[in-house]
Amino acid sequence: MKKTSNLFSLPYLLWMFFFVIAPVFLLLWKSLFDIHGQMTLANYQTFFSSWTYLKMSVNSVLYAGIISLVTLVISYPAAYFLTKLKHKQLWLMLIILPTWINLLLKAYAFMGIFGQHGGVNQFLMFMGLGPKQILFTDFSFIFVAAYIELPFMILPIFNALDDIDHNLINASYDLGASGWQTFSKVIFPLSLNGVRSGVQSVFIPSLSLFMLTRLIGGNRVITLGTAIEQHFLTTQNTGMGSTIGVILILAMVAIMWLTKERTR
Repeated sequence: MKKTSNLFSLPYLLWMFFFVIAPVFLLLWKSLFDIHGQMTLANYQTFFSSWTYLKMSVNSVLYAGIISLVTLVISYPAAYFLTKLKHKQLWLMLIILPTWINLLLKAYAFMGIFGQHGGVNQFLMFMGLGPKQILFTDFSFIFVAAYIELPFMILPIFNALDDIDHNLINASYDLGASGWQTFSKVIFPLSLNGVRSGVQSVFIPSLSLFMLTRLIGGNRVITLGTAIEQHFLTTQNTGMGSTIGVILILAMVAIMWLTKERTR
């Protein structure tokens, strides 16, 4: 029986090795070489001594934090409302449905919506406000990124809220608690695991966005993901691109550690 269970775990172990461990090891190994192919730690020295890279790091964390906050503010009330609906699984599926559409298609759709002759500016002209520069701004980048990441925040929060025993909520009301006290002392603490999972699911991918920064932000929004893309595809400095990739992975691990569940 033990040999059989080990055999069943073999595909998982192979997957982890070839698609997780090996790529991270290759990225780490490549970061130790400069543009001339010589082994050195100069890439890490350049990263931590350059104000440009440090500013990119701050921008990446800042934008990821804003996107996570926006999605959380929208997702928690939406998920709470979904748990009260009769056909909640159907409505949840409709919310998740946009994730089936290719990211590039959604980005081009928003380029048309926010463009000079797009639907938003057409409405503003109809209201007499005139066309505005919406595309290639921080607002458009955060709006589109939050829209794309929204289902990944709603789903874990919905599952956490839906799993709460209603007897606990009823007991809170029976003991004289108000609606706000029940929410703050019972519902929200019991749903924190969903909030943590949602923040991880949104914050970590938002750190490495590069397609939206180019198409929606117009390269005015510079993040570490953008820098990695430019080093690999434009400057051909794969060593520096790999170094930024390693830093990004370490930042993601730190975020996972900070948002993990802690036993009391």
